[in-house]
Amino acid sequence: MARGRGSAMAVTMLLCMLLHSEMAHAATYTVGGAGGWTFNVSGWPKGKSFRAGDILVFNYSAAAHNVVAVNKVGYNACTAPRGSKVYQTGKDRIKLVKGQNFFICSFTGHCQSGMKIAVTAV
Repeated sequence: MARGRGSAMAVTMLLCMLLHSEMAHAATYTVGGAGGWTFNVSGWPKGKSFRAGDILVFNYSAAAHNVVAVNKVGYNACTAPRGSKVYQTGKDRIKLVKGQNFFICSFTGHCQSGMKIAVTAV
């Protein structure tokens, strides 16, 4: 009987270590660096490696901008399709999903002025 409990405990410890290891790999990135989420940030992701679970922090004036998670069509057209998630706190933290992640500012003319990013997470 003790042997069974020991095996269960070992499996539990292994699962905890794997979970902790996965969490330890998550990184936090401030979009746009010190300048924050603003115009002409579309090139900000270049040269960076992103993983699913990483956090993007969008810092901006909530009175002047927002962040909208869109699909590729919305990104390319600078439009927020119906049902898009809109963030507007000025200090948004968004977890990346595996694959392509697209974000725009939906204030008139902002996306067209480069206030959009496309991030691919592995």
